[in-house]
Amino acid sequence: MDQDGRDAEFSEYVAARWGRLVRAAVLLGCSPTEAEDVVQTTLTKCLVSWAKVRRADDRDAYVHRVLINTFTSGRRRRWTRERPVATLPEADHTDHTGAADDTTTYDDADAIARSLERLTPEQRTAVVLRYYSHLTERQMAAALGIAPGTVKSRLSRALKILAADPTLSDLRGAR
Repeated sequence: MDQDGRDAEFSEYVAARWGRLVRAAVLLGCSPTEAEDVVQTTLTKCLVSWAKVRRADDRDAYVHRVLINTFTSGRRRRWTRERPVATLPEADHTDHTGAADDTTTYDDADAIARSLERLTPEQRTAVVLRYYSHLTERQMAAALGIAPGTVKSRLSRALKILAADPTLSDLRGAR
C-alpha cells in the first residue's frame, strides 16, 4: 500500500474511533484533556507501525492494547494521588443571590467515576473494555495479553464490587 493509501486508511480509522477511544481513556482514569493526549500518543504510535496494526487479527483490540500501555506508562511516570481541583471542597457553593448552587450535588458521571476508582487498575480496564468499548472476551484477552479465563475472573470480581457500591445503588434508585 502506498503512503497516500495508508494515510487515508489511518485517517478513516481515527475518524471512526476517536471519540470512543477518548471516552475509554476517561473511563480508565484520565481527565478529558489528558485522555485526548493519551489517545493522540496512542494513535501516533499506531500510525508509525500502521502496517503491523493492519496485519493484526483484530485492529480494535490491538489499538486498545496500545491505549492501555500508553495510559499505564503515563501513570507510572508521575504522582497521581493528588489531583488539582478548581474549587476546594470547603468553599461556599452559593450563587450571587445566596441561594445554594445545585451543581454541588454529584451527577451520574461523577458517581460512575467514583465507583470505578474502587476497582483495581486491572478490573477497571476490564470493565471499560467490556462494557464501554464492547470488546468480546477474546478481544479483551488479546488486548490485555492474558487468558480468557483471567478476563472472566477480573470482570466477575469487578462486577461484585460495583454491585455492592452504594453510590451506584443510589443511581439505580435503591435507597
